[in-house]
Amino acid sequence: MEDLKKKEAFIELRAQGLSFDKITRKLKVCKQTLIDWSKELEEEIGNLKAIELEALYEKYFLLKENRLQTFGELLARMSAELEKRNLADIPTDKLLDIMGRYQALIKEEYTEPRFQTSEEIHEAKEDKRALGDLTDTAPAYQKLKIA
Repeated sequence: MEDLKKKEAFIELRAQGLSFDKITRKLKVCKQTLIDWSKELEEEIGNLKAIELEALYEKYFLLKENRLQTFGELLARMSAELEKRNLADIPTDKLLDIMGRYQALIKEEYTEPRFQTSEEIHEAKEDKRALGDLTDTAPAYQKLKIA
């Protein structure tokens, strides 16, 4: 049971980018054991890294959806501000310039939606499963994880 808790802690620490030396000091486990665990738990570490990276992207508005929403909201506010302005006495050239830039940013972010039929989705899943079966050459006993 203690070993399982240390493995879970190892996965978290490794996903955070800590070195084997730092983890050795923290968990009081020898470096070679950590290296072995790293090979054994590679997928779990990778998944946790991906989750943490996605959270950072979301936090700092780096996800495409967040950028589109932010750009769209700013563009809407600029459009509303332009509608209120009297172009004869307010310098509008800069606001129009900024508005054009935001329109260009939104255009760069645009991705054409691609819809698939149920049959196409099913075929894609079957192709992916078949590819996985063909590329999975590890013996069955190596796939077993210690629970």
